Amino acid sequence: MIGSRLYIAVWSLLLFAVFAAAGAPVVEPVFLDSLSHDQNHFTQGLFFDGKELVESTGQYGRSSLYRYDASGKILDSAGLQERYFGEGSVVVGEDLFYLTWKSKKAFIYNRKHFTAKGEFRIPTEGWGLSFWNNSLIMSNGSHELLLIALGSFNTFGTIEVKDDGRPVQKLNELEVVGNTLYANIWFSDSIAVVDLPSGKVQRYIDCSKKIAELRKKFPRIDVLNGIAFDGKDFWITGKNWPWIYKVQLPK
Repeated sequence: MIGSRLYIAVWSLLLFAVFAAAGAPVVEPVFLDSLSHDQNHFTQGLFFDGKELVESTGQYGRSSLYRYDASGKILDSAGLQERYFGEGSVVVGEDLFYLTWKSKKAFIYNRKHFTAKGEFRIPTEGWGLSFWNNSLIMSNGSHELLLIALGSFNTFGTIEVKDDGRPVQKLNELEVVGNTLYANIWFSDSIAVVDLPSGKVQRYIDCSKKIAELRKKFPRIDVLNGIAFDGKDFWITGKNWPWIYKVQLPK
């Protein structure tokens, strides 16, 4: 691992590069509360299923699904085989969809008890996953979001995410609320707020101040990655973070 001082310096430069090119406004969230989070969890996906929080994690041999109650207690879990590196996830109806990174495969689980029930192919790497306009919407590390039809699981369209005409690369974990997409930008401390279906970035949520404080206490934490909406407030976390934070995002 990169030494902590160099690590923070690299992060600062990358965040500066993101915002230096930004045409959309940059705002900061208000941190309201927190839940304990297992630092062994390499968070790839985060969403609410009713009042319960669902997390998908990554790393070979350590990729799993977890369901939590409101206190953070684990209610259910299921792991992928060691050859798969888990990524984003989402619930649609009675199904839970769970991406893999490089295997070009996604798995289908029963929503409530995390029992495996199928799989399907994806055309690229899988990164983040959400649901919008009756289809799955997937990121793959580029500026393009793939639209995947339920049932056939064919890719039938793409949405290009741009800020003032410039492609916004490395889109990662996703959360959709209405016609607004919230997307982590990998290797930055920021979340892009994106209009759907235009793909235009409306603003950036800059979490760098809070994360800088967190890195001083926990220098081995990884990137901001995980956005969930409980119907009123947002919750965010990161890979190997000690907390899941309840936040208020400026409108």
